[in-house]
Amino acid sequence: MPYIKTSQRNQPLLTLLDIKAQKNGLRRTVFSVTGNEYTGEWQDNQKHGKGAQVWKKSGAIYNGEWKFGKRDGYGTYSVLLPETKEYARKYCGGWKNGKKHGYGMYFYNNSAVYEGEWSEDHRSGWGRMYHESGDIYEGEWIKDKNHGQGIIRFANGNWYEGTWRDGKRNGNGKFYYSDKGQLYEGFWVDGVAKCGTLSDFGRDEAPTPTKYPIPQIHLVDMQMVLREAQSAYLDQC
Repeated sequence: MPYIKTSQRNQPLLTLLDIKAQKNGLRRTVFSVTGNEYTGEWQDNQKHGKGAQVWKKSGAIYNGEWKFGKRDGYGTYSVLLPETKEYARKYCGGWKNGKKHGYGMYFYNNSAVYEGEWSEDHRSGWGRMYHESGDIYEGEWIKDKNHGQGIIRFANGNWYEGTWRDGKRNGNGKFYYSDKGQLYEGFWVDGVAKCGTLSDFGRDEAPTPTKYPIPQIHLVDMQMVLREAQSAYLDQC
């Protein structure tokens, strides 16, 4: 049976227009009905590859990688500052399915900065947070909260190292008081120290040490005493 090639001339006008409108490969700027503009690569009528989008309403810009119409891969998101009409970088790093995912850096409206891992738009995994106050937290996160093992160094020189849960000190940890030269080691619940030991630590270099050093208390098994105290408290919860 002979093969008959169909001429485009015989196809309906709407079909021809639809074929011409299909976006594939690199195209110039395309405007959406909402006024947003996109310049970059396409595949099967979707943003796919490298490209930049400008949102008309907010003026925000995303420049980076896309996958089937969504931000996916590495990219930078910047916002337009209404006062200066200049762009400020908000986030640069990994994306997946339109959300921050993987390793990236986020710049908050104040001087705070987060650098670390993300999962579905949330700080999750390992990360370092530089707070506006000067405090620095480095450790594990789950859904935007300190969770797991981490250390926070306060601007006044104090620091805490230990376990976190839901953004608060929970579990075993150490808190160093730099002004007094003392170290607390013990158990925490919702940010409150419940049982532990307080000892001198760097007392000679402390700016305002206590009048007298902490006396040494000798126990046969100090760790057993602490475990019993911790267990007694947990039984009451």
